[in-house]
Amino acid sequence: MTFLYVVIGMVLAFDFINGFHDSANSIATIVSTKVLSPLTAVIFAAFFNFLAYFIFHTKVATMIGKGVVDPDVINLNVIAAALCAAIVWNLVTWWWGFPSSSSHTLVGGLVGAAIAKAGASSVIIGGLVKIVAFIFIAPILGMLISFIISAIVLYICRNLTPSKVDKYFRKIQLFSAGAFSLGHGGNDAQKSMGIIWVALIVTGQTTKNDPIASWIVLCCYSAIAVGTLFGGWRIVKTMGQKITKLRPFEGVCAELAGSITLFMATSLGIPVSTTHTITGAIIGVGARKGVSAVKWGVTTKIFWSWILTIPISAIIGGFFFFVIKLFV
Repeated sequence: MTFLYVVIGMVLAFDFINGFHDSANSIATIVSTKVLSPLTAVIFAAFFNFLAYFIFHTKVATMIGKGVVDPDVINLNVIAAALCAAIVWNLVTWWWGFPSSSSHTLVGGLVGAAIAKAGASSVIIGGLVKIVAFIFIAPILGMLISFIISAIVLYICRNLTPSKVDKYFRKIQLFSAGAFSLGHGGNDAQKSMGIIWVALIVTGQTTKNDPIASWIVLCCYSAIAVGTLFGGWRIVKTMGQKITKLRPFEGVCAELAGSITLFMATSLGIPVSTTHTITGAIIGVGARKGVSAVKWGVTTKIFWSWILTIPISAIIGGFFFFVIKLFV
């Protein structure tokens, strides 16, 4: 039981780091457009992260718990190794200022630890392929939707002066940023719920047919909200300033596109990366101004961090499984 409590603590620590690491997704645009100060923005985002508790079902948590690795292979050692891998990769990419995916590093760590324990047959290929596919689908959707929304907004506002457009969209961005933070909390916190749920199943505290307990849901939403309060400022700078220059109406378009993509994925039970989604959306509004408006050198480095996250996390997860096995 003691190790179970340690693992649950590790899950909540990961969830906190997830919020800390990914707060940039929620606040980069609204801070970069100077609609809110950094402190106000993180409080605003944290509130909407937690509000997701009252809105979303737990389909994503179920996918993480049963759809990536054979549940019969998972034990506390596998879970602990996956969490170690996810925490390490999140902290490394935060230090580098790269907006990598907390979702995918957790999946990679879980896959690597499971392979180390029981071989490649322990991986549910269909579930993994679906998640890997959304490494590309989520940012492309965000890019296309934001490009379309920004084109529509420009047409509607074609007779307004730039100062009026700026004035109106500073207010509208409060809504769009809130919607994206809601989607962020709804999708990301559920991955941690799924891990705690599996930990309880493998230790006989619950069964896979039981619903996820309310205390798990509440703890995970609380942890990600508190993490968001601390804000990953290195990544905020990359997201909000280094990809393209954003104005308030562009921030609104990017956030609306991102929130639409996240809401769709969460309703389908697909654990997507909020990082990939909002980055794609920011690129979309930048590309509308012309290809040269997007800083493709920075963007290429971000793409590589996305592609490498799952395999590197899997290697780290496998390593930690063997280390933990020596002591537990």
